Amino acid sequence: MKSPHRTIGSLLKSLRARNGWTLKEMSERCGIPLSTLSKVEHDRLTLTYDKLLQLSQRLNIRMSEMFAEQDGGNEPAVTARRSIGRISDAIRVNTPNYDYYYMCPELRRKRMIPVLTKVRAKSLAEFGELVHHPGEEYIHVLEGKVEVHTEFYDTIVLSAGESLYIDSNMGHAYLAAEGCDEAVLLGVCSSADDQLMESLMTLHGEETIAQTAAQSQSAESAPEKPRARKARSR
Repeated sequence: MKSPHRTIGSLLKSLRARNGWTLKEMSERCGIPLSTLSKVEHDRLTLTYDKLLQLSQRLNIRMSEMFAEQDGGNEPAVTARRSIGRISDAIRVNTPNYDYYYMCPELRRKRMIPVLTKVRAKSLAEFGELVHHPGEEYIHVLEGKVEVHTEFYDTIVLSAGESLYIDSNMGHAYLAAEGCDEAVLLGVCSSADDQLMESLMTLHGEETIAQTAAQSQSAESAPEKPRARKARSR
């Protein structure tokens, strides 16, 4: 029976087992130190976005394989999937503007991607350019107040309990409204593009920290858990 939650470490270990690679062989193929891969497989270390991209390119697998269970071969399509969303299982991404928690990461080829987001940026000058990505999205404010900027509409402020549905191709930004240090919202992104997860991840930049531990790659050899460093992107 499959584990209900797949970490990046368990996914890399499964990938290595399917190809019959030793840890050393995988290290040579992807260019990441053996000691680092060992810690990742044992969920004692995470990888920065640029390292995940390096793995994807050198092992010739799509980025989404890092965040989803593998294909079931010729098994019949599952029509009753279920995933319990727990914050401890989420794929975490830290940026200066947001903390993202990508929920239910074990489900492959999701038509919707649920994201719990903590919003910190308080101005467009701090946020930077409006973001665009394929599909549509729905956000529901759970805590605080969110100031919503969009490319074609006037700015609005949403309070806890209020929501918004937009075309994600339209430039948009979510800010913590005046008087609110941090807001929390639940977003659901959808797209006909089966590469949606990759599209969302590319918004975070090459120095984004992925997964819940959010440990610094620069301190990978330290015995204690390092603190998460902030990415420069949105």
